[in-house]
Amino acid sequence: VQLQASGGGSVQAGGSLRLSCAASPPRTTSNNGMGWFRQAPGKEREFVAAIDWKGINTLYTESVKGRFTISRDNAKNTVYLQMNSLRPEDTAVYYCAAARSSIGGTSVRGYHYWGHGTQVTVSS
Repeated sequence: VQLQASGGGSVQAGGSLRLSCAASPPRTTSNNGMGWFRQAPGKEREFVAAIDWKGINTLYTESVKGRFTISRDNAKNTVYLQMNSLRPEDTAVYYCAAARSSIGGTSVRGYHYWGHGTQVTVSS
């Protein structure tokens, strides 16, 4: 399984970005939960959001609730992270990951496939 994240970039505080994560080969992650994590320089990788295999149940870390939305389109083998009202503290490399089961939870141990990451930089 390969996960390709894209959509990162540089924006000013208050701006928006939409990250995408495409899985290949097709349908390899349709039954898996998916997640987004991020890692800022000098910090550990932290959980951002997760979604179950049906796209019904979602989890968010407290700091992004109400600003970020995770979704998925299994027909396109793609997971999205819509990020609004971005803050400088959201600056990090964002990684998508495929869970070991139907929903991965908040721990990195719940995921076994990882993309290479996409940089998000938010300036004040």
